[in-house]
Amino acid sequence: MKTLTINPTTVARKWWIFDAKDRVMGRLAGEVARLLMGKHKKTYSPSHDQGDFVIVINADQAALTGNKRNDLRYFSHSMYPGGWRELTVAEAQANRPGYPLRHAILGMLPNNSLGKAMAKKLHIYGNDRHPHAAQRPEPVKLS
Repeated sequence: MKTLTINPTTVARKWWIFDAKDRVMGRLAGEVARLLMGKHKKTYSPSHDQGDFVIVINADQAALTGNKRNDLRYFSHSMYPGGWRELTVAEAQANRPGYPLRHAILGMLPNNSLGKAMAKKLHIYGNDRHPHAAQRPEPVKLS
């Protein structure tokens, strides 16, 4: 049996669109990460980027279970004295609507240059409008 190697220029990439309204953020992030990595394809290989393009709309209306909207916190430090910053999910969504969902999705991708290439195919919008109508994205039905 021959080993199948994929040429990155010949990978057929599709466009998918998710509606995050009233969907649990972690479960949605797992499905989006699976499409970005290309795990849904028969020719999946962990060392090649074969994933599809993904659009997520209504990212600011994604649901969180429990009290995570106020308890879950994002930390950063500017590397200067007193540069410690802390945001709750509610504060982060008020500033940038797609940040909590993007943070969850990127945490499920590989942490290397391959993961960065996969992350470039992710487009997140806080409302239901997006500029990718020409690509004719297929809607994904989540159960």
